[in-house]
Amino acid sequence: MTNWLPDLSSGAGPLYQRLADSIESDIDKGVIDAGAKLPPQRDLAYDIGTTVGTVGRAYQLLRERGLVSGEVGRGTYVLAQGDSPKPDLESTGQGTRFIDAPTGKLRFDSTAAPDVGQGAIIAETLARTAQEHPHDISSYTRDFPERWYEAGSRWLARNAFRPSPDSIVPTLGTHAAVMAAIAALTMPGDYVVFEHLTYSQISRSAGLIGRRTALVSADDEGVDPDDFERVCAQKHPKMMFVMPTAKNPTLVTLSAERRQAIARIAREYNVVLIEDDLYGELTDDPTPLLAEYAPERTIVAGGLSKSVAAGVRSGWLSCPPAYRHRIRVAHKMMTGGLPFLLAEVGTRLIMSGQAGEIRQRCIAEIQARIAIVRETLAGFEVKAKDNVPFVWLTLPDPWLSGTFKNACLAQGVLIDDEDEFKAGRSEQVFHGVRFGVSQPRQSRDVAGGVAVIRRLLDEGRAGYDSFS
Repeated sequence: MTNWLPDLSSGAGPLYQRLADSIESDIDKGVIDAGAKLPPQRDLAYDIGTTVGTVGRAYQLLRERGLVSGEVGRGTYVLAQGDSPKPDLESTGQGTRFIDAPTGKLRFDSTAAPDVGQGAIIAETLARTAQEHPHDISSYTRDFPERWYEAGSRWLARNAFRPSPDSIVPTLGTHAAVMAAIAALTMPGDYVVFEHLTYSQISRSAGLIGRRTALVSADDEGVDPDDFERVCAQKHPKMMFVMPTAKNPTLVTLSAERRQAIARIAREYNVVLIEDDLYGELTDDPTPLLAEYAPERTIVAGGLSKSVAAGVRSGWLSCPPAYRHRIRVAHKMMTGGLPFLLAEVGTRLIMSGQAGEIRQRCIAEIQARIAIVRETLAGFEVKAKDNVPFVWLTLPDPWLSGTFKNACLAQGVLIDDEDEFKAGRSEQVFHGVRFGVSQPRQSRDVAGGVAVIRRLLDEGRAGYDSFS
């Protein structure tokens, strides 16, 4: 490809789009053969007199069209017709979990609400809903009753934050809520900011719809405002996804001062903030929500999965009025629509007060299980909150995160290594693992699993071997 240059003399739209169109045209004409390597971004940027970022956006657009495959460290290659592009590791990260979990293993890799007998309550609510709304269940949901908005308003309320029902969008879970907001308010090629460690399935999902990941540094107090400002100045992101309270996986809670700083920077650089409060709603943390500092640009997302029942798939977000219609439409387009049965059941649980009662029972069960963890792992560097169903364990030398995960797997316990939570290709190493305590059926199962972890920590790497 040393003698090839794109023709940018025609076409419409921004330069990155014209560049992508020109490359696509040359691929179609056979000027660029299947398997050919496109010029390095820096070289092409110099040749056509533009920035590396512009070329990067063009290459990303080509990946979205299924025309090229980006391989980190090797370059960008033209795909033969019918080839499937490989994942863009830089923008989507890599998961480390089994698609189908092995049978007979203790599930310490989930943080869904514990089983506290809520099944009987939900069954009764399901039956009553089916009896009273047979026609609504048999059809598509076209009209949302006001009670669905009121339920979301009540559930998302925390501390002084009291969202209006007019700000609520009912969704098929919190993940769908966040993705609907990203899809509605950003365009392919736009940057979304994530911490190096976070709920990385959002960054991976965003990568699947063409959004790019920008990583921001964090410490034991959460997002570093100075680094957030640097990212904003250099990459001009449209959004940031953040979990200010009890962040997954490290349990860090942002101070009020940092929330104020993030709100100020977001306002200065016109960045929309997505505040995931899914674990925050389990805590009694009094820190004002980020939405209280920047209400005009903050979207708050939450649901029932961690505190009532994950299988109900009830979620809501509160957003500035100007965003509401677009997000609701995007949610329908991405999910196919909100099932009446699930939305109505979640609403009834909240409006009746049963969701709040179940949440308190879940919290009590989580507290008992976290107490087991604290006692069993005494002496090791463990971060835990009494009301939150997971633990962040910093591993002692010489353990590595992935190696420790494999050692636990060999002993019948499924946990998550740090790579599961990396939003992109990060040079940072944390030497930590996360494990949840809410999915085992009984507390004695939790005690047995934590005992396995303790034994491995005590034995060190000499207690684990693998063969290949």
